[in-house]
Amino acid sequence: MGKFDECMDTYRAEFKKIGVSFDDALLTKVAKGCGPSIYNKDASTVAGSDPKELETVKNNFLIGKLGLTEKDDLDGAISKVVDTFGSSNRNKYRAMFYYMLTTAYKKESVYK
Repeated sequence: MGKFDECMDTYRAEFKKIGVSFDDALLTKVAKGCGPSIYNKDASTVAGSDPKELETVKNNFLIGKLGLTEKDDLDGAISKVVDTFGSSNRNKYRAMFYYMLTTAYKKESVYK
C-alpha cells in the first residue's frame, strides 16, 4: 500500500471515530489537492488553537481555493470544524479539515 492510501485509511478511520459521514471520492480529491503537505507530520494537521494557522487556512484555502469572502462567516465555519473534531483531538488532519469546510460551503464543484 502506498503512502497516499495509508493517509486515506487514516482519514476514513478518524471520520468514523468522530462520527462524521463523508463522500470518499470527494475526500480523495481534497487530499490530493493538499499536495505533499499530507505526508509531512507538522503540515498534515491543522493547529486548531493557533490563530496564525487558522488565519492561513482562511486566507489560503477558504478565500484562495474556494473563492469565499469575509462576509461568508469564515471564522464561524473554521470554529465549527474545530468543534467537530473536538478541542482535545490533536489529529485535525488538514485534508479532513478542508473536506469539512468544502462541504460546509457546498463548494464540492471546486474539486470536480
